[in-house]
Amino acid sequence: MPFEFHQIDAFTDQPFAGNPAIVYRLERWLDEALMQRIAAEHNLAETAFVVKEGSAWHIRWFTPLSEVPLCGHATLAAAKVLFDIYQEPAEVLDFTCLSGGLQVTRQGERLELDFPVRRAQPVAQDLHQQAERALGCQVEQVLALGNADGSVQELMVVLGAEADLRELKPNLPALATLPGLGVLVTAAGSQRDFVSRYFAPSIGIDEDPVTGSTHCILMPYWAERLGRNTLSAFQCSARGGELLCRLDGERVKIAGHARHIASGQLML
Repeated sequence: MPFEFHQIDAFTDQPFAGNPAIVYRLERWLDEALMQRIAAEHNLAETAFVVKEGSAWHIRWFTPLSEVPLCGHATLAAAKVLFDIYQEPAEVLDFTCLSGGLQVTRQGERLELDFPVRRAQPVAQDLHQQAERALGCQVEQVLALGNADGSVQELMVVLGAEADLRELKPNLPALATLPGLGVLVTAAGSQRDFVSRYFAPSIGIDEDPVTGSTHCILMPYWAERLGRNTLSAFQCSARGGELLCRLDGERVKIAGHARHIASGQLML
């Protein structure tokens, strides 16, 4: 049985830049283990599966190793597929996921994600020191985004300068031992308001090219620090990605371009 898929480069208007994601629009859910095997076969940072449920699209995201609760670039990619390939007529798409309700709105050539604010809090000194050792540099702050049970979902590390961020060569095996899904590293930008990189070796992503969901953590931090609610962002990976972010109460609006790269069929 063939399953149609589409590959989108998110947060860029150029091919071979931004963050690639695979998108499957399904009529009904596949077995969870099969979706995980499909994601492993594609071996990109994220593979998204969407199924229409009522008036909204239920979306799930899988890395090559595990399902994740929130993903920005693959949501942008899914919206690009639904708008451009499947000709969804609405200007706004509603999504449901493990993290609640999401929306994507067409804004000219860009698509804008509407995601929940996620606020990180400073960590204890021992975890601060562990993060410094794994990154191999001195850091200004280490913060953590917590789960409902009190465990760490993500770590955020603030460096002193963009140059430090770009030159960073972390110890990936050591990063994989830190709590949480990954380590978000950020600094004030020289040409944009802030820059970032994201490492998640424990879930099969050594470095993610562009991570939309981390900007739900970054925006409340940088908006408070810079005193503005609309900020430009750049993720300093090898592929790179541009994001325009806006803090709107308890929501973060994240806008970017997306480029359709390829389509095909998975034969099962």
